[in-house]
Amino acid sequence: MTCPDKPGQLINWFICSLCVPRVRKLWSGRRPRTRRNLLLGTACAIYLGFLVSQVGRASLQQGRAAEKGPHQNHDTVEAPVPEIPLDGTLAPPESQGNGTTLQLNVVYITLRSKRSKPANIRGTVKPKRRKKYAVASPALGQEALVGPSLQPQDADAEVPGYVQGGNLAKVGERPWRLIRGSGVQVGGSDFQRPKTQESNIRIYSESAPSWLSKEDILRMRLLADGAVAGLQPVSSKSGAHLLVLEGSSAGSVPRCGPSPCGLLKQPLDMSEVFAFHLDRILGLNRTLPSVSRKSEFIQDGRPCPLILWDSSLSPTSNETHSSVKLTWGTYQQLLKQKCWQNGRIPKPEWGCTEIHHHEWSKLALFDFLLQIYNRLDTNCCGFRPRKEDVCVQNGLRPKCDNQDSVALAHIIQRKHDPRHLVFIDNKGFFDRSEDNLNFKLLEGIKEFPESAVSVLKSQHLRQKLLQSLFLDKVYWESQGGRQGIEKLIDVVEQRAKILLTYINAHGARVLPMNE
Repeated sequence: MTCPDKPGQLINWFICSLCVPRVRKLWSGRRPRTRRNLLLGTACAIYLGFLVSQVGRASLQQGRAAEKGPHQNHDTVEAPVPEIPLDGTLAPPESQGNGTTLQLNVVYITLRSKRSKPANIRGTVKPKRRKKYAVASPALGQEALVGPSLQPQDADAEVPGYVQGGNLAKVGERPWRLIRGSGVQVGGSDFQRPKTQESNIRIYSESAPSWLSKEDILRMRLLADGAVAGLQPVSSKSGAHLLVLEGSSAGSVPRCGPSPCGLLKQPLDMSEVFAFHLDRILGLNRTLPSVSRKSEFIQDGRPCPLILWDSSLSPTSNETHSSVKLTWGTYQQLLKQKCWQNGRIPKPEWGCTEIHHHEWSKLALFDFLLQIYNRLDTNCCGFRPRKEDVCVQNGLRPKCDNQDSVALAHIIQRKHDPRHLVFIDNKGFFDRSEDNLNFKLLEGIKEFPESAVSVLKSQHLRQKLLQSLFLDKVYWESQGGRQGIEKLIDVVEQRAKILLTYINAHGARVLPMNE
């Protein structure tokens, strides 16, 4: 017989050992049947009956459980599962007094890691309850642009600084052509209006980014959403065209001046849009507003950059497309003289132009980040060009022996503001490797603008570019969305780090240039 191991069983065995002999003696008749013996015997009999009933009930429940098998009653109360800490640790099993270990039913919980998502950039998440407003009325767009800076132009007049070499077609790309059909009349006013009433310049936050002015937003929306009222050729030698936007008075021929216009360029020049937003973020404010637009009357309907037409630009020469004639040698001399800096009037023998000294620092920084060579290095002497580069196509690469005589190109001013430059033809190159960057663009530059350098150091360039480029819906989608835009920003960020290293290594000064 095994010794019972529970307190309840010990009590039962003890009482039974006392009651059984007394009951046996009571009924055996060896002792007199006194009143005390009768009471004790009756109590023991009742307790034994209670024990027998408990044993029978337990055996009956075990039989029912065996019949049910795996089917459990859902109404029964389950035993509580011990709490499991979320840090992945489990407490050791509880130990009994006799040295045995109580085995728990351990439930393993797999915590699913939260999916990492890119951070939401302010103004790039469309609110659920807010509707996008319809495009601004034609009258609003005309009031924003028709002013002193837009003067009437002749149809065959040469566009100052816009046309490079008289041909906008790029090597390796099939030149697009105009498609004449229903609703499209070249030089007429029977052009189709935009099919959608939602603006392609999307602003979901309460206000536009701080680096874009209200005038910038109005002009961007006009370029992106304005109805095309006419088509005006840039010159008889060029295949470029000006889009006349919003039309003019009834019965008149649409033309640039009375109506705002935009210069339509090739799809390969899409980096013009990126350059515009980068210019505004860096605080330079030297480029013309640019957007990406799909045109139904252009072959293939691919997005093309559309740049604001500004007739206030000074006339340019046909050779260098510049309002000021400069060679590389004279440009380096101007950098040494620091013309017009700190309000100092230059002497005649210095050979200064009307352009302020700080403008060259802004131009060099901007061109280096985008690796634009068609202004300061037209012969591609500072890097290894590709076959499709313009300098190689025009046979200018071998002319790097005498660099001082090489003319600068696309140096543009405004008629009413000759102190400041206007950056045009801002096609950048994102596929140039780090070991082939053009450092000649920085040659002779001893100062850099503080506003731009502070942005490059702040590590907020990526966030600002994403937020700014998101406004242009067509451009955003044409580059493959955020994933494609991020790749372009990676290139610019890496070049910014190289530029900051260059500034520190050469001891260049960082100055406020907000004159």
